[in-house]
Amino acid sequence: MQPQPTATGLKNFVLLGVVLMLLGDFLFALNDAMGKWLVTSFSVGQVLLIRSFGCFIILGPLIARQGPAQLFRVEQKGLQFLRVLFATVDVGLFYAAVAYLPLADVMTFYMAGPIYVAALSHFFLNERIGWRRWLAVFVGFCGVVIALRPSSAMLSLPSLFGIVGSLSFSMALVLNRYLRSTSDTTLVTWQMVAALVVGAVLSIGAWQPTTPVELTGMLALGVVASCAHLLITRSLKLAPASLLAPLQYSLLIWAIALGYLFFGDVPDLYVISGGTIIVVAGLFIFHRKNLLETVPPEAVAPDGH
Repeated sequence: MQPQPTATGLKNFVLLGVVLMLLGDFLFALNDAMGKWLVTSFSVGQVLLIRSFGCFIILGPLIARQGPAQLFRVEQKGLQFLRVLFATVDVGLFYAAVAYLPLADVMTFYMAGPIYVAALSHFFLNERIGWRRWLAVFVGFCGVVIALRPSSAMLSLPSLFGIVGSLSFSMALVLNRYLRSTSDTTLVTWQMVAALVVGAVLSIGAWQPTTPVELTGMLALGVVASCAHLLITRSLKLAPASLLAPLQYSLLIWAIALGYLFFGDVPDLYVISGGTIIVVAGLFIFHRKNLLETVPPEAVAPDGH
């Protein structure tokens, strides 16, 4: 008979999930900056293809460890296919959008992800979200808009790529949580295989010669992306998606830090003000979740939270 996890053990798992999500978001911020640099010179297909090969630098040993046969032993194959489809659409459309729009504009679309995830988790994962956390997520998104100040270039076809990409990203997050009994390696491997196939198709007729530095950059992009996906996939197995989703706002903080460190960009008053709102909203959501877990169910308001 398997021992049941204690309340303290469950809280430790949730805390670990939060830490892994934050680290994964940092790697995604790094991945976004590298990707924007690369897609200005190469097609989305070529970047996806070489990036996918780079992913297997990390995934190869993990596949060998768990056994290749495990890749074909998955739960609910239909949902697995949908998850891979959404994840592939997310990556492809993100690079397509960031090739034409400022990174801040594209990130604004993706910062709406917590709203989508909260709504989807409410209906598909039975994670009840009350009006207080709905309001906190909305306030956090308002902070993102203040900080990023989207330009008029958002009213374009690339902006549609960003909107659909962010929706696909959110749906992939929800399905990651739903399919959490499948190993992390299996989930991420099929995601990268799909990206490799799509990249190979899209790169036909659009292949450009690369220098050793550029080729290394694309392979490194794959290493960073696979690590980020593995961390976030694991985090979604440890903590509720509706709790983790608002932590995507930390991408803004990482972007400010990386921009200052590598490009000397100093955040202005809008970024500081918006970032403060985002952090406060995120802390409130985390506090509200912890508060509800310390009171008996009968003491919780009928709205759930």
